Amino acid sequence: MLAWNGSLDWFRWLVGLSFFTDAIDGPLSRKFKVTSVFGARLDSVADDATVFISIIALWIIYPEFMIREWIAIACVFLLFGIQTVAALVAYKRITSFHTYMAKTAAVAQAAFFILMFFQWGPIHLAFYGAIVITGLQLIEEIILVVLLPTWKADVRGLYWVLKNKK
Repeated sequence: MLAWNGSLDWFRWLVGLSFFTDAIDGPLSRKFKVTSVFGARLDSVADDATVFISIIALWIIYPEFMIREWIAIACVFLLFGIQTVAALVAYKRITSFHTYMAKTAAVAQAAFFILMFFQWGPIHLAFYGAIVITGLQLIEEIILVVLLPTWKADVRGLYWVLKNKK
């Protein structure tokens, strides 16, 4: 609503705060031993909501950018849709793998959105970096859904799953 109403300063800082809290919530919950399956699932939903709201804001604030880059964005949305449907079919819920690749993708996405919303450069390098890393992360999660017969939180990544299967 802040972006829609033109309150861009408030929007920028609140999105920045959301990305910051996303970065520290996992390490803090592990440090203070307050982790849970529900918390892992809630964290995944909150992370996806922050990115989704940021994408909507891009449409509101920079529609020309979104139109110009729609193919790359659509490819990531397609992978996200495949990953989500695969998880819902396999586990009857979304994943909360929290892989190292997912953490890397979250940092790349946050960097892009912060650069874009605060109008710092280089925007295109950050955008394509975030797109490629997010795409690879989603492909990894699709493979993990296929490999892991039961829902599991906090999987380090495909390498470790394959290593443990040996």
